[in-house]
Amino acid sequence: MINLLLLPIILPFFFAVILLFFKEKIVAQRIITFVSLIISLIASIILMATIKSDGIQTVTLGSWPAPFGITMVSDMLSALLVTTSIVITLFVVWYSFSSIGNERERFYYYPAVLFMLTGVNGAFTTGDIFNMFVFFEVLLMASYVLIVLGGEKKQLRESIKYILVNVISSALFVITIALLYSVIGTVNMADIAVKVAEVGQPGIITVIAILFLLVFGIKGAIFPLYFWLPGSYAAPPMPVLALFGALLTKVGVYAITRTYTLFFIHNTAVTHELLLILSIFTIIAGCIGALAYFDLKHIMIYNIVIAVGVILFGVAQMNDNGMTGAMYYLMHDMIIKGALFLLIGIIIAITGTSNLRKMGGLMKTHAPLGWMYLVAAFGLAGIPPLSGFAGKLLIAKGAFEAGHAWGSIIMLASSLIVLLSVIRIFIYAFWGEPKLDEANQSVSYRNLMTPAVLLVILSVAYGVGTEWLIPYMTDASDVLLNPSMYVDAVLKE
Repeated sequence: MINLLLLPIILPFFFAVILLFFKEKIVAQRIITFVSLIISLIASIILMATIKSDGIQTVTLGSWPAPFGITMVSDMLSALLVTTSIVITLFVVWYSFSSIGNERERFYYYPAVLFMLTGVNGAFTTGDIFNMFVFFEVLLMASYVLIVLGGEKKQLRESIKYILVNVISSALFVITIALLYSVIGTVNMADIAVKVAEVGQPGIITVIAILFLLVFGIKGAIFPLYFWLPGSYAAPPMPVLALFGALLTKVGVYAITRTYTLFFIHNTAVTHELLLILSIFTIIAGCIGALAYFDLKHIMIYNIVIAVGVILFGVAQMNDNGMTGAMYYLMHDMIIKGALFLLIGIIIAITGTSNLRKMGGLMKTHAPLGWMYLVAAFGLAGIPPLSGFAGKLLIAKGAFEAGHAWGSIIMLASSLIVLLSVIRIFIYAFWGEPKLDEANQSVSYRNLMTPAVLLVILSVAYGVGTEWLIPYMTDASDVLLNPSMYVDAVLKE
């Protein structure tokens, strides 16, 4: 099974194309989408096991020798990300059955989700920097559809902003790749690593590194480039927001991580110092936003920004603990954000508003929702033994080892702000007197709860099972800290 690593990309794409023929048959669409995600999940789990036993998997398309053909590379990091992405998409699609509405389902909602997953998984798996651009475009095209689908006034307004920002950042991405190519003469990522090491990263390459940080920073929402994120993400319906929040920014984070551990490692005094400073500012900016709003969606969206800062702070340490912690926290954040967005989607569905000041007393009417939300909120804030704890612990440890005590303290303090922001939702929405009639106790509430609860349970398992997961995380961070492993796997000859 040489092409195993292509399956998580090909399967969603193939099924998305099939779905285009079932426009009006909603039940058929649901079944096909669900089945396709289950199959993709099985493939990605087998892939992960294969990488665990046999090391990094590569395939160069068209039987070309490595630096010339388009290479797909799956190491432990990309396999973990691909698997997590498929899991999140599976739960979000399940949740969509009861919440997205027939109108949207009839207008290519599911194909768009699968095309987006194709792009996300492709971006995680590719070993070719131009090909990464292509997959970015695939996932962006699909996300343009998802953000505008339904055509509410707010969606149309925000989607213009979203598309403009991404078109500019994509243009910048191509220009940056062209610059890199003109200096290095290759777009194969392993080959770039070799060539940069040969020339020892002169100033021009450091400039290109900072341009890459700019490009991926726009996509991943780092300070000061996150300005578009809160508005754009708050516009589409909840399942779409859950997908965007859990997957899209993580692609930008992954791209920064990959380029800054594989190519640009010879002048860390400039590049990684900058990454460090920006990541701390990202955390602070996210904290300010999370405390400033009384809107459920906005509070959660600013928590995405905080998490991006935390992950990149771990990556910027460039040592074992920091990197392992960052990998662990990256997966944790995808799962917990997915769960939390689904849960606040339920709160919004019940109350009919996302304004905290207009809610209250849900604990009396919807107790299970309250407890589930509390568990997820504690997980997000990193209260042990839940999943946010181990990652932050390792990142803090790595930061102290690297002599970045201040940043570490800010990162740990941000946990308190996160806790405050999510507990504030709990207090406003669940305590006090019910402000609603009992009419909203519908069947759909139960249908929405199932995937959300399972996702929360998964996040708890992820936290409790840290011991078993750490070998996978260290595998992921080993490749990042020893680029030669990646290079050797690709350029076997």
